[in-house]
Amino acid sequence: MNRKLSSIKRVISGMKPFISPYKWQLMGALFMAVVSVVTMVAAPSVEAMITTQLQHDLANAEALGKLQISFNEITKIMLLLIFIYLVKTLAQVFAVIWLTNAIQDAMKDLRNALQNKIRRLPVRYFDNHAFGDVLSRITNDVDAISNALQQSFMNVMTGTLTIILALIMMIRINVLMAAIAFLIIPLSLLITSIIVRHSQKRFRAQQNALGALNGAITEMYSGYNEILLYNKQEDSIEKFKKLNEELRMNASMAQFVSSAISPLNSLVTYLTIGTVAVVGTMQILQGNITVGNLQAFIRYIWQVNDPLNQISSLSSQIQAAFAAMGRVLDVLEEEEEVPELEPAKHIENVKGNVSFSHVRFGYGEEDLMKDLNVEVKSGQMVAIVGPTGAGKTTLINLLLRFYDVKGGSISIDGVDIRDMKRGELRDMFGMVLQDTWLFSGSIYDNIRYGRLDARKDEIIEAAKMANVHHFIRTLPDGYHSIINEEANNVSQGEKQLLTIARAILKNPKILILDEATSSVDTRLEKMLQEAMHRVMEGRTSFVIAHRLSTIRSADLILVINNGDIVEQGTHEELMARKGYYEKLYNSQFATQE
Repeated sequence: MNRKLSSIKRVISGMKPFISPYKWQLMGALFMAVVSVVTMVAAPSVEAMITTQLQHDLANAEALGKLQISFNEITKIMLLLIFIYLVKTLAQVFAVIWLTNAIQDAMKDLRNALQNKIRRLPVRYFDNHAFGDVLSRITNDVDAISNALQQSFMNVMTGTLTIILALIMMIRINVLMAAIAFLIIPLSLLITSIIVRHSQKRFRAQQNALGALNGAITEMYSGYNEILLYNKQEDSIEKFKKLNEELRMNASMAQFVSSAISPLNSLVTYLTIGTVAVVGTMQILQGNITVGNLQAFIRYIWQVNDPLNQISSLSSQIQAAFAAMGRVLDVLEEEEEVPELEPAKHIENVKGNVSFSHVRFGYGEEDLMKDLNVEVKSGQMVAIVGPTGAGKTTLINLLLRFYDVKGGSISIDGVDIRDMKRGELRDMFGMVLQDTWLFSGSIYDNIRYGRLDARKDEIIEAAKMANVHHFIRTLPDGYHSIINEEANNVSQGEKQLLTIARAILKNPKILILDEATSSVDTRLEKMLQEAMHRVMEGRTSFVIAHRLSTIRSADLILVINNGDIVEQGTHEELMARKGYYEKLYNSQFATQE
C-alpha cells in the first residue's frame, strides 16, 4: 500500500511543474465545469415541477369536474429549463476549450523537457536502452498521459461534484430513499478497488511490452536489407509475433479486467432503482412525496450512476497514464552527464596537441583501459589499429567526452578536456565515420550541416575537395536533390564522400576518420583516400584503420589490444620490431591473398 501511495505521489509531484504554469486556465475550466454540474443537477427538480403541476391540475379537475391545465406556469418552467440547459451547454464548451489548451500546452512542455533531458543524458544510457523504447516514451507514453488528462481530469472532477450534489438533492426529497441510494457508492467503490488492484500490474506490463515492440520494429526496419540478405525474415517475423502476442496478452488482460467495472456497477444501480421504486410508491401513497419527486429521485440515481461508471471506465486509461508517467519520469530522473566546470577553460587558438596521460576507463566495474599514455603533436596523423573489441572506438569516445575517464586525464593543448565545455570541445572535431549519417533533406543542406552559416560557393568548394561535386552535378536536381529518410538512394561510398565534404566545410582542428573503404570499388576507394588526405592536411587526425596498407604513411600508429596500447610507432618501426603489429599486418595480407 505504501509503495502504491509513494508511486502516486511521485507521479503527481512529477506532473506538477508542467501543470502549474497553466493553473489559471485549469481553474477557469474547473469553474465552468462546476457551473455545468450545478445546472445539470438542478434540471431534474425543475422537470419534476412540470409533473407536479400536471398532477395538481388533475387533482383540481377531479374536484371541479373540469380539467384546467396551467399552461402559463408550465411555460415558465419550460423557459427556465431551456435557460438551464443553455447555461449548461455554454459552460461545457468553455470548460473543454480551456482544459484542452492547458493540457496540450503542458504536454508540449513535457515533450520539450524530455527532449532537453535526452540531450543531457550520457551515451551509456543509450547503450542500455533500445532506441525504439526511448522513442515510445516520448511519443506513446506522453500521448497516454495527454489522453488521460484530457478525458479523465474533467470527468473525475465533474463526476465527483455531480455525485455530491445529486446525493444532497436526494436527501432533500426523501431521507429513507436517499439512504437506500447511498448503497450505490460504497458498493461501486468496492468493486472498482478490487478490479483496479488486479489490473494495475497489467497496465504497467502493457506499456513495457509496447516499448519493447517499438524497439524491435525500429531495429528490424533499420536493418531491413541485412535481414533480407541473410534470409532472416522468418526469424524477424517470429520475434515480432512473440512481442506482439505479449502486448496482446497484457493489453487484453488489462482491458478485460478493467471493463468488468461498468456492468457490475450498473447491476448495483438497477437493483437500487428497483428497491427505490417500491419504497417510493409507498411514500407517494403515504403522501410523503409527489410523483414528480419520485421521477426526479430516479433521475438523480442515474446522475450518480453515470459518473461512477465514467470514473470506473476511465480507470484503465488512468492506470495506463500512471504507468506511462512512471516511464517518462524514469527518463526525467535519470542521472545526467557530469556537470560542466564553471568557469570553463577556453583555448583561443587550437593547435591540436593531444595528450593521454595514465588514462583508466571501463564501461562497468572492471577497467578496460588501465594505464594508457599517448602524446600526439599538432598536425600528426595517428592511426589506431587492433582487433574488433580492442578499444579503438572507446579511445575516440573518451576524446569526445561521450564518456569520462575514471582516472588520469586527456588534454588538448595542455588543457584538460573535463575543464572545457562539451560543446566547445566537440566544435574542435570533425568526424567521418564508417556508419555515415545523412538526414532527410537536400544534399546542399546535408553538406551545410557542417557549418550552417556557410555560403553556397564554400559548400561547392568543399564538395569539390571531397571528390563528390561531379557526382552531385550528374543528379537531376544537383545540390537540391533530396536524400530520403533511410538515405538509401545514394551509395555507401557517396555517403562517405558527402560526410567528408561536411567535415571539410566545418574546417575542424582535429579530425576523426573511420577509414572504411573495404566495401567500395577501387575507383571510389581511390577517390575516398584522396578526399581523406585533403581533409587531413595540416590537421591532427585520428584514423581508425581497417586496411593496414592505407596507414603506412601515418606519423604514429597505436596498436590497441584489450583496451591498452601494446605497441606504438611508425610503420617501419613497428615492422622492424616484429611484434603484434607485424603479425597483424602480415596476416591481413595473407588473408587478402
